[in-house]
Amino acid sequence: MAESIVQTRNLYKEYIRDDMRIPVLYDINLDVPKGEFLALMGPSGSGKTTLLNLIAGIDRPTRGDLSVAGESVAALTEGQLAHWRATHIGFIFQFYNLIPVLTAFDNVELPLLLTKLSGYERRKHVEAALAIVGLADRMNHYPRQLSGGQEQRVAIARAIVTDPSILLADEPTGDLDRQSAESIMTLMSRLNSEFNMTIIMVTHDPRAADAAKVVRHLDKGELT
Repeated sequence: MAESIVQTRNLYKEYIRDDMRIPVLYDINLDVPKGEFLALMGPSGSGKTTLLNLIAGIDRPTRGDLSVAGESVAALTEGQLAHWRATHIGFIFQFYNLIPVLTAFDNVELPLLLTKLSGYERRKHVEAALAIVGLADRMNHYPRQLSGGQEQRVAIARAIVTDPSILLADEPTGDLDRQSAESIMTLMSRLNSEFNMTIIMVTHDPRAADAAKVVRHLDKGELT
C-alpha cells in the first residue's frame, strides 16, 4: 500500500462565535495515499472546504492529529506554515483568483518569486507548467483575453509550477460551462495519471467526481 501523504486521526473543527461553539467537523479519520485522486462530496455546509483548508494549513484543527507531507501541520508556527505551504501545497480555486493586470506568464510565476530560483530557472518552470496545461501560446495574454476554461488552466499552471506534494482543488469546475468543465477534469486526470500528482478535490458535481479514483462523502461534518 502506498505511503499516506495525508493522514487525519480523530480530527475535529469548531468555530467560536460570541459564546457559541459551532461544530463543523466531527472525528474525521482519513488516509490519502501518495498518487491518489480523491473527490470529497457533500451538501453545502457539510465541512468539505473546511477539511480542505485544514489540509492546506490555511486553518487549524480544534483537536486531533493531522499529518500532511510528513509534517504535523497543527504544530507549525505561522512562519513555518507559510514556508511549508509554499513547498508542499498547490491550491486551485473556483474563481481562478488571477491578478487581472498580470499576464498568464506573470500569474504563474508568482509562487516562484518566493523561491531562490534565478530568473532563467523561473522562466523554464513557468513555460513547462503552461505547456502541461496546453497554454504555451497564451503566456503573454491577460486574464480578460482568455476564456473561463483558459483562466482555470492558468490557475492550475500556477498551482503546479512549484511541483507541490499535493494539489488541492475547491470546486474547480463550479464556474465553468459543461464543455470547459470536462476539459478541466480531463487535465486533472492527466496530472494524476501521467505525473502521479496527489489530488484532493471538493466538488458538488457528480460528473467532476467521476474523474477521481476515490469518492468520499461528508454529511453534517462526518465522513461517510
